[in-house]
Amino acid sequence: MKLYLIDGTYELFRNHFGGGPDRIAPDGRDVKAVYGLVASTLSLLAEPGITHVAASFDSVVESFRNEVYPAYKTGEGIDQALFEQFPLAERAMRAIGVTVWSMYDYEADDGLATGARRWVDDVEQVVIMSPDKDMAQLYGDPRIVGYDRRKGVFIDRDAVVEKFGVEPASIPDWLALVGDAADGLPGLPGWGAKSSATILGRYGHLEEIPLDASLWDVKIRSADKLAETLRRRMGDALLYRFLAQLRTDVPLPESFGDLEWRGVPRGRYEAICDELGFGRLKERPVRWNE
Repeated sequence: MKLYLIDGTYELFRNHFGGGPDRIAPDGRDVKAVYGLVASTLSLLAEPGITHVAASFDSVVESFRNEVYPAYKTGEGIDQALFEQFPLAERAMRAIGVTVWSMYDYEADDGLATGARRWVDDVEQVVIMSPDKDMAQLYGDPRIVGYDRRKGVFIDRDAVVEKFGVEPASIPDWLALVGDAADGLPGLPGWGAKSSATILGRYGHLEEIPLDASLWDVKIRSADKLAETLRRRMGDALLYRFLAQLRTDVPLPESFGDLEWRGVPRGRYEAICDELGFGRLKERPVRWNE
């Protein structure tokens, strides 16, 4: 038995900006992203052995992290046509019988991380349907893997080390040094992907890095300058790492049994298909929950 956790926000972005025709509801709303999300989820549910599924969404873009660090990512710049589909996507997923976690104080990634850690002992494997690099910090546990649906590849500990040069547990430290423009994390000046991977591959975490470059037993270009930056900006780096760390204590109300997918509730699903003009998807479900 496996638990499948869907990054709903990522799927909305992927389908909104991906290929395929535009989708306009009878009332004129843009519903391309929701259509793609529903179609891909129904395809997942049609695969054999899919029993437990949940999806996590950024119901709002801001989270507790914005209170800690106001420069953290906001909803500014998001395509309005996409943003207006956020609540509609949650409705649509509930209409196909999938458990939905709506994130307001936390982020969708925190919901996924909490679900993965909470129920990993109840299943053979947790599969997180997302290529997001933030999720890589979870893959030190061999029972938790990611899946990139666009590329059709799984992401495990070895894939993380190959791509980033550090163990999964060091990903928040790596992001703190390198930065993450998508989340508004600037990183530290001069610290690039290669230098950060080299130093964290040796020392693991920020606190373990000697602040005197003469004590480093790995060779890094401009080591003295990087060490000076780290000494001056260690407080910033620790803050950025805190922001990059996924929360695993989101108060999700469900039990593991609540995550079991029992089929698509026909009346509710057909109603939303009619509302949104999803005629071709109306007969797509492989199992109904009458």
